[in-house]
Amino acid sequence: MKKRFCVIGLGNFGFHVANELFQSGHEVIAIDADKDKVQAAQDCCTYAILSDAANKEFLSSQGIGEMDGVIVSTGERSHLSTLITLYLKELKVPRILVKAISEDHGRILEKLGATDIIFPEKDMAKRTAHNLSHPNILESIPLAEDYSISESAPPAHFIGKTLAGLNLRQAHHVTVIAIKDVLTDEFTMLPPANHVIKDSDLLILIGKTQNLEKATK
Repeated sequence: MKKRFCVIGLGNFGFHVANELFQSGHEVIAIDADKDKVQAAQDCCTYAILSDAANKEFLSSQGIGEMDGVIVSTGERSHLSTLITLYLKELKVPRILVKAISEDHGRILEKLGATDIIFPEKDMAKRTAHNLSHPNILESIPLAEDYSISESAPPAHFIGKTLAGLNLRQAHHVTVIAIKDVLTDEFTMLPPANHVIKDSDLLILIGKTQNLEKATK
């Protein structure tokens, strides 16, 4: 479903977020006070605006309060992102994602009403370390407490075996809720116990995070 987003701040992070959202088919407004950055983003968003976003009247005039979400990435200028977050909260933006420059800055943003605090370097470091430690797990989505849903390439010893033969639910307390064949794009929800694992399968599993890691070693 097509959504409407605004990206404030077109540094490396903001530029790539705007581009990815636009390429995914969403409407994207990009705002920056740097003329060169705005020009560079012209082809990567619905439209780019040269302006200082730390102005509530300007944000309101652009319909920012009607956006599905706003991403704020103003670099090291923490005072700007703090002020913009306040204005976005007052405009009742439902989802406010803000790039923080420190843990303290993140706590301030959260108290002001930011729904998502982003630490790009920290988050990427965690993902890199996780991928190195658990190479079979391609993606993981945390759920309540210590549970996750993960997308995993099957370890070599899974290939040629049935789900019943692997007995993951009993052996590791995890459940395969879906399988996608990357060669055919065939997606099987709740695969049968006699499904034979192929090296082209991606397994979507649910369970405790530590059990998922053990099961896919």
